[in-house]
Amino acid sequence: MKGIKILIVNGGPHKGNTWLLTEKARDCLAGLDKSIAFTEVHLSDISLPFCTGCSSCFRKGHTTCPHNETIQPVMDMIEQSDGVIFSVPCFQGHLPGILKNFTDHMAFMLHRPRYFTKKALVISTTAGVSAGGTTKALASTLAGWGFNRCYQLPIASYSWNAYRPAEKDLGKTYKITERFYRDLSSGKLHVPGTGVLIPFNLFRALTSVETEYPTEDNNFWPRYQGQSYAPGVPLTPGKKLLGRLIYGAGRMAAKNISVTYRK
Repeated sequence: MKGIKILIVNGGPHKGNTWLLTEKARDCLAGLDKSIAFTEVHLSDISLPFCTGCSSCFRKGHTTCPHNETIQPVMDMIEQSDGVIFSVPCFQGHLPGILKNFTDHMAFMLHRPRYFTKKALVISTTAGVSAGGTTKALASTLAGWGFNRCYQLPIASYSWNAYRPAEKDLGKTYKITERFYRDLSSGKLHVPGTGVLIPFNLFRALTSVETEYPTEDNNFWPRYQGQSYAPGVPLTPGKKLLGRLIYGAGRMAAKNISVTYRK
């Protein structure tokens, strides 16, 4: 069996409480499997400019983004990994700006998902409340990108800068991290939920008809025509039927709806 590759993305502006807990999770994984190959990327180091909302990634493809030279290497690192750990400090109950900017650059994947075989672990700490809301926000985004399964580890640290994980916190960290590892090492892919099947089949339906202003979506979705979800990802008979029904509804709606990014 090939060694597992895990990418760790530091989504905070520095190495604080959340990064400390992320290192605990990394130590846990290394203890479970010494052959794991870890790679790190710190978003604070890549100098990613703010997303300008130009919509070029939607209209012409993500490689036309004015910041593609910076964002593409991170996309490639995700593609080359088996699993991704996102270290996400809780800023006012949500993602820190540096990570939100990163996800804004990747928003085109809500239209054109790709990471269907990837699994993620999202870690967040907060001095008080809302770590759960923070991990949930990113997990929802990752599902839209195609991620097959996303584990969440929200922890209340009750500290701004001097977090010392309690035994309870460490126990929860090791438990969820081990679940993440066991899932990765199994190679098993999970049946997608209804909330994932809906946009997948609606987009392939909406782009199956001619439009006055074709976008990169129209080049992307023909590869999935006739498929309720990405090849290799298991579907129950019920989910296959649901995908076909959503597609049919989308085809009917496409007669009156046109998704455009006219500039």
